[in-house]
Amino acid sequence: MTDKTQAVQTSESTAKPSLGISACLVGQKVRFDGGHKRSAFCLDMLSEHVKFQSFCPEVAIGLSVPRPTIRLIEHQSDDNKQLIALSQPDGSGDVTEKMTHYAEQVASSIDHLSGFVFTAKSPSCGMERVKVYQPNSNYNRNDGIGLFAQAVMQHNPNLPCEENGRLNDQQLRENFVLRIFAYHQWQQLEASGLTRHKLYQFQAKYKYLLMSHCGSGYAKLGKLLAQSEQPIELIAQQYIRLFMQALSQLATRKTHTNTLQHLQGYFSKMLNKRQKTELTAQIMAYRQGIVPLFAPLTLIKHYLNEFENQYLNLQVYFNPYPQSLKLRYSL
Repeated sequence: MTDKTQAVQTSESTAKPSLGISACLVGQKVRFDGGHKRSAFCLDMLSEHVKFQSFCPEVAIGLSVPRPTIRLIEHQSDDNKQLIALSQPDGSGDVTEKMTHYAEQVASSIDHLSGFVFTAKSPSCGMERVKVYQPNSNYNRNDGIGLFAQAVMQHNPNLPCEENGRLNDQQLRENFVLRIFAYHQWQQLEASGLTRHKLYQFQAKYKYLLMSHCGSGYAKLGKLLAQSEQPIELIAQQYIRLFMQALSQLATRKTHTNTLQHLQGYFSKMLNKRQKTELTAQIMAYRQGIVPLFAPLTLIKHYLNEFENQYLNLQVYFNPYPQSLKLRYSL
């Protein structure tokens, strides 16, 4: 990739993405026991490339530190509807209304964020698998969502969200970071004023990244841009929804291999027999799990430097996030 192209890509992303994060994950001692759950990945690696805005919904609604534990408790309303309350285990100290009000306020005012990191299993911040207790029963469900996290995700369905625990998984971590930077690019595009031409350019830049995650999603997006005669605002709403859904699909060795082979095709007339054999071998070694993704990618980048291609130079697939995060070393 040429120095000129790298300079262009750098200038497009000089503003750091802003991420929401549970306050305990940045080391603030706001948990019920007066402790924290500092995330080494977020603070020691990701913080170099993003700005964090911390939230502790429980402290924000007036709960003390330390404080009695609170949990999600299922109960029936007078008209037999199943409701979820947020209170202490014995049902006292109910803060459902306070939490719901605060969560709605925050959820409707975070359009500037490009992602959110929540605390796993928290009755306020858990994204999934939060315990839901049932009074007078030994059966407790594990399918709840923290009230704060639920409001944030419902009001901002395109916003990349993850939990601290899931970020220990290398593939989930890579996918989350990838979505953060892609969504941030979209936000910058919107801020610059959307046009059909800009949408076409955006789609073109993300072609191979989309292909590596969801080929059918890429096709749907292309069809939307080609056939839609709706106002640009409506097209954009549909586009970003499908775009983020496509990127949320985890890429596999099979889908990456397909993408790498497409990229290989650009050099079919430029490489000699030895070079073609070497590149094919690297791609197959990746497909078989022998080498990580960065191995064939490095070779393709080498040939891209040698045989410059303006269209490929602009592909986000080669650098979807800062290389210093080293996220593709384990894929």
